[in-house]
Amino acid sequence: MTDPCDLSAVEARRLIGAGDLSPVDLLESCIARIEAVNPAINAVVAKDYVRARRDARAAENAVRDGNDLPPLHGLPMGIKDLNATEGLRTTWGSLLHADHVPDADEALVARLRRAGAIIVGKTNTPEFGSGTNTTNKVYGATCNPFDPERTSGGSSGGSAAALATGMAPLCQGGDTGGSLRNPATWCGVVGFRSTPGLVARENRTLNYTHFNVQGPMGRSVGDVALMMTGCAGDDPRDPLAGPCDPLAFADLKPADLGGLRAAWSEDFGGTAPLDDGIRARFRKAMAALDGAFGSFDQRDPNFAEARYCFWTLRCVNYLATHTARYEQHRDILSPNIIANVEAGQAMSLADVSRAEVQWRRLYADFQSFFEDIDVLIVPGNATPAFRIADGIPREVNGRKMENYMDASLIRSALTLTGHPVLALPTGVDHLGLPFGVQVVGRRRGDKQLLRAAMALEDIFARADGLARPVPNPEHLSS
Repeated sequence: MTDPCDLSAVEARRLIGAGDLSPVDLLESCIARIEAVNPAINAVVAKDYVRARRDARAAENAVRDGNDLPPLHGLPMGIKDLNATEGLRTTWGSLLHADHVPDADEALVARLRRAGAIIVGKTNTPEFGSGTNTTNKVYGATCNPFDPERTSGGSSGGSAAALATGMAPLCQGGDTGGSLRNPATWCGVVGFRSTPGLVARENRTLNYTHFNVQGPMGRSVGDVALMMTGCAGDDPRDPLAGPCDPLAFADLKPADLGGLRAAWSEDFGGTAPLDDGIRARFRKAMAALDGAFGSFDQRDPNFAEARYCFWTLRCVNYLATHTARYEQHRDILSPNIIANVEAGQAMSLADVSRAEVQWRRLYADFQSFFEDIDVLIVPGNATPAFRIADGIPREVNGRKMENYMDASLIRSALTLTGHPVLALPTGVDHLGLPFGVQVVGRRRGDKQLLRAAMALEDIFARADGLARPVPNPEHLSS
């Protein structure tokens, strides 16, 4: 019998609405799983059981009383520890805020609560979200539920690991160079980077950069689409935001892929590093899609300037966000933050100007690339999840990585485009660890991308060896 915590969010919400699943029972199942499994992987780092139980009882009463129910009614959720939560410890993974307890939710968390979500706890992150390995000096490392010696990815690694092991049906994360997509791929779940501005955020450091996007993570495409009903929203404090209809993401159906034009690329024409084992698994996944689309061709977007462009503009963000912390607290900051700030200090306005021009050119080229396609599919990550003790790969297929973001180019180049991107699990890699692809949609074509990904998910679920992998929580129980 399936434990309630292992139900999809869509199914759990259907059962709650029908009166066949108690929000209290669902929450208690999630809490039991957290208590059993979390000691082994360290995904949930602050817990809010008292308020969650109160909210679950209120949700149960609302069902009993026949009230109108919001779209996420009664669904437990984990919030990444980069987002302020009222009365619940929020550290940003930093010793600078180790004991911080906010007195109010930030806007995204408030929207999710209004949509019916029950916040059960905070999920782990590297310090200020800086890194592809979820570890920090406050809580330590989050382990991969398929191999605890390996990383869960980052920076939303706590959310991905919690989802994979059934600690909650939904979790929230954020994405700059792939912080949703990277851990989703390595933990075998779904992460959705929506079009920048669709999920408004009131506390951007820089107004008009679309690098950071907040978004949903779940165990299926339908789950993340459902969660978008609570994530999407306008906010005048976010200059990238605008009018939107969050409920438009409810009840999406799979697209007819036969009416879509698709392309695939292994490594952007050699621009992005890619492990040979990952390349072989990606080719197997693409072979399973033969005949699925109206057209399906190998095409490489022009990302020749993406590495320099992304690294430079990332450093601009780090200077804006962390210079004061670097000057006052360098001794306790993570090496990733220090490296990014110091790299930015070594740059000139001419470097930044060059990167901005490259960004404009790359964006324009990608719009032309998408003129006659609807979907682009690329590998989810360049390498398998690495061992925590080894750290970030220093080379890929003998190609030296000059900085810690180099092995992330298969993801970070897509950040520069401003297009929505979804990480979709597709079986396991050559090491038996979760593997996945990224599915890129048209600019502002978020609903269309989700519908296409639903159809792809169904194909992969029926293909030999390409279904979403699921860890055995009993092997992780203490």
